[in-house]
Formats: sequence, C-alpha cells, structure tokens
Amino acid sequence: MIVQILPDAEADLEAIGDYLARDNPRRALSFVRELRDKCRRLVDVYLAFPIVPRYEDLGVRHQVHGGHQIFYRVVGEPPERIDVIHVLHSARNYSAILFP
Repeated sequence: MIVQILPDAEADLEAIGDYLARDNPRRALSFVRELRDKCRRLVDVYLAFPIVPRYEDLGVRHQVHGGHQIFYRVVGEPPERIDVIHVLHSARNYSAILFP
C-alpha cells in the first residue's frame, strides 16, 4: 500500500512551512518533515484513527500531530492506498475546507 499526498495537502504543507518560517525557518523545515513522516506512517496504522464526524460516508479519518490534523481516506477494498486530503491547523474550520 502507498500513501499519496494530494495536491491540496501539498499546498497545505507548503503554507504551514511558509507560516512557520517567518519566525523560525529551521523549525519550519523540521516540522513539515514531521508531518510528512506522519503521513507516510499511516500505512502501518491507517485504521487506528477516528473517522471525522459528518464524513463517515466518505471514510475521512484524521490524525493529530501537534496543533495540526492530517485528514485522509483509505482507498480500495482491500486497501490499495491512502490519500492524504488536507493537513490543517486544528483551529481552522475544517468542515468548510474539506469538501466545500
């Protein structure tokens, strides 16, 4: 099984890095690496994290890392890949962003 970071999630990671880099460029790089690593590790624990309320029918799950949430879904039966949909700060209104 593979993890695919979709374009919206890639844009989220870039925006997170840009925001953090204003105050601490070194930490911005390491934090974005941590988030990417968490995404890659979903292969081993993809069912361990809860389904997002109101998105049960789409199978959207989320994992928290620091103040951010990684939103993803498992594709295929049996599972073939994990699509990372978005990576958002927990203070953001994710329901308006996930599926507008």
